[in-house]
Amino acid sequence: MDFEDTPEEAEFRAEVRAWLEANAPKNASANAFSADLNEKEALKIAKEWQAKKAEARYAKITWPREIGGMGGTPIQNVIYSQEEAKFNLPGGFFDIGLGMCIPTLLTHGTPEQAERYTRPALYGEEIWCQLFSEPAAGSDLAGIRTRAEKDGDEWVVNGQKIWTSGAHYSDYGILVTRSNPDVPKHKGLTFFFLDMKTPGVEVKPIKQISGGANFNEVYFTDVRIPDSQRLGAEGDGWKVSLTTLMNERAAIGGGGGALGTDELLKLFRGIEMHDGPAINNMAVRERLADWYVQGQGLKYTRFRSLTALSKGQTPGPENSIGKAVSAPRGQDYTSFALELMELGGMITDPDLAPLKAGFQSGWLFAPAMRIAGGTDEILKNIIAERVLGLPGEIRVDKDTPFNELPTGH
Repeated sequence: MDFEDTPEEAEFRAEVRAWLEANAPKNASANAFSADLNEKEALKIAKEWQAKKAEARYAKITWPREIGGMGGTPIQNVIYSQEEAKFNLPGGFFDIGLGMCIPTLLTHGTPEQAERYTRPALYGEEIWCQLFSEPAAGSDLAGIRTRAEKDGDEWVVNGQKIWTSGAHYSDYGILVTRSNPDVPKHKGLTFFFLDMKTPGVEVKPIKQISGGANFNEVYFTDVRIPDSQRLGAEGDGWKVSLTTLMNERAAIGGGGGALGTDELLKLFRGIEMHDGPAINNMAVRERLADWYVQGQGLKYTRFRSLTALSKGQTPGPENSIGKAVSAPRGQDYTSFALELMELGGMITDPDLAPLKAGFQSGWLFAPAMRIAGGTDEILKNIIAERVLGLPGEIRVDKDTPFNELPTGH
């Protein structure tokens, strides 16, 4: 592993840093965009910043120049992300569209569709969401029940999706449906994209325990989608879905949490236990040491990915391994931090709680990270079967028609 920039990478880093200092909002590094900023205000600022990035070709560095990218390398994209992270800018509104939806459209859509939808998404003018999970089919995506029935040159869709991030402010969405229940579940799916303002589409935000409402339920009642908005062949929706899922895993894997061992150390120094500061307690120090070792392992595992990108290679299973470790770790240390705060752990006011209630908000969000982008169990299966070469899990429903599968009723 080489942890230093090559001369070319160092030159690009300097270029990016200079551009950010010249173009980022002047108060961005002064925590201007805090949690107090409401979603509407944050979205407005995010769209303005996205347009500025797209104009400079930093919005999607690895995309070809002919579709608005820079034609750059994955390591250049990593370098830009590292430098932009030093500025407190609102983000996340465009990750699903540019990271999952538009790449799927580019792979399976027509040239005309690519030309119509790519630029507005790149410049932040149109936002996309991903309509996959359902109440009875989350981790088992192929078990979805939302129906699509052909009617001339249109499809009529009825059903429900859930946990759809950003659906309430999205303009378009990608949608996987069941079009043929008489074949095994992976073979009877058809994939579409649609306007989220289409008649019959109803979006209901889900209030989260953290107080936010970024997830949504989306209901489809006799929604008509033109066949021209089908991506891939009829019944070939699983293949199209895999394109999206691979992009999703790459987007989520390798991410780090906002709080780590440095913040834990600061917290433990400020908490008084019966025998003195928490940092002097041997049990606390042992837990801190474990999390530090895990954090270093995650850090160097990410470096392996960065080294591969720098050499123009494809990273291995590092992202799946990183998420399988980091998600439970985040839930573990935020829970421990709240226990040490005792009754103070219930305080979620950033002006009153230590470290602006970062551990409280982190604890509330941590369980979601063990589900998003693949549950712990799915990731462990991937690592076991595809990395370690262990025997595959028995799948008794593999060749059974979907409408003959037990439903639990």
